[in-house]
Amino acid sequence: MKEVLKIEGGHKLNGTVRISSAKNATVALIPASILAEGPITIVGVPEIADVASLALLLKELNVEVHFPSKGHMIIDPSKMESLPLASDNVNKLRASYYFMGALLGKYKEVKIKMPGGCDLGPRPIDLHLKGFEALGAKINYEKGSYYLKADRLIGNKIYLDIASVGATINIMLAAVYAEGRTIIENAAKEPEVIDVATLLNKMGAHVRGAGTGIITIDGVEHLHGCFHEIIPDRIEAGTYMIMAAAAAKEVRIENVIPQHLEALISKLQEMGVELEVGVDYVIIRGGKPLQGVDIKTLPYPGFATDLQQPLTTLLSIAEGRSKVTETIYVSRFKHCEQLGKMGADIEVNIPVAHIHGGAHLQGTSVEATDLRCGASLVIAGLIAEGVTEIDGLFHIDRGYDDLQGKLVALGAKVWRETVE
Repeated sequence: MKEVLKIEGGHKLNGTVRISSAKNATVALIPASILAEGPITIVGVPEIADVASLALLLKELNVEVHFPSKGHMIIDPSKMESLPLASDNVNKLRASYYFMGALLGKYKEVKIKMPGGCDLGPRPIDLHLKGFEALGAKINYEKGSYYLKADRLIGNKIYLDIASVGATINIMLAAVYAEGRTIIENAAKEPEVIDVATLLNKMGAHVRGAGTGIITIDGVEHLHGCFHEIIPDRIEAGTYMIMAAAAAKEVRIENVIPQHLEALISKLQEMGVELEVGVDYVIIRGGKPLQGVDIKTLPYPGFATDLQQPLTTLLSIAEGRSKVTETIYVSRFKHCEQLGKMGADIEVNIPVAHIHGGAHLQGTSVEATDLRCGASLVIAGLIAEGVTEIDGLFHIDRGYDDLQGKLVALGAKVWRETVE
């Protein structure tokens, strides 16, 4: 038996939706919290499967975890132990690799299984390991696990060949306890990097330059507990903006930082979507004819790879031809085959997809092969004729807080069913 998501298309979305806190920040903030010597209180924690998996990993390290109220998480590492992370919980999400940097920084050693996550093609962690080695760690890989050990961590200048979010954050986590100064060049500029740096500085770290290409970390000997509120999820916000552009009468999207979404907003306006952008909200009014556009994914502040798949669905119904060029995860086109089952006309020649617009999508059985593929299929289900059945629901639950509840509140007909 398994659970699937079913969507009856053709119901116009109308109303207000509030965006949850950032999944991609949350999954780094939680491992970062173990660097403290006292309790960390995080507010705005989304109810997603990745948070549950991280909580289990914390407990494996003898870290006390409490959820006193909705979205409120207290992490107390005062009784924490340096133990191997070898359970299946490591494989449930890629962000488990942040325990590498945090444990290496705190204990100068870590043993952890190879991280899991969505299958988006090769996503090596070479840059992470390069950074750890530059700080003085010795690395061995055997029987599916990494073993990192250092007598001392000493600050160094580290140049990242690619502006990787994961590597930037992981090196920051290790470097806060390193002796002297660490400089990360070609650092990722994403808002989630800034949010993690903000938490570390509240704990007593000395991190400067987050949000720019050069981050400087001066090592400290102690980090203390603090209170932190997570930034809004720009990918969830972008997903609902695309949903509204596809299927809305009028939708107000609240708890948004529009500056984090300038690349998407620009493309939606180019397509002909009617938008009203406020200080912390976006209103989208549907019903206007849309035109195809070309997009190219790039590191922030460029067009986010996580929004490429949702936007592909919208482009499939827009008039004319569109071209999507994927430069981050070149294999991120599995959704195109699923959309094809629903009637989309998409030709994939990796790393480019050519979309012939004007499709009339039909509901059918499809599979979410990864998190953002799931989002693209949900959007397709909202505009398709008939009922769409989406398998692989666990992928969607990894990253979207109460997706079903939020869509139902907007007037969508969405439900879960247990099937053979």
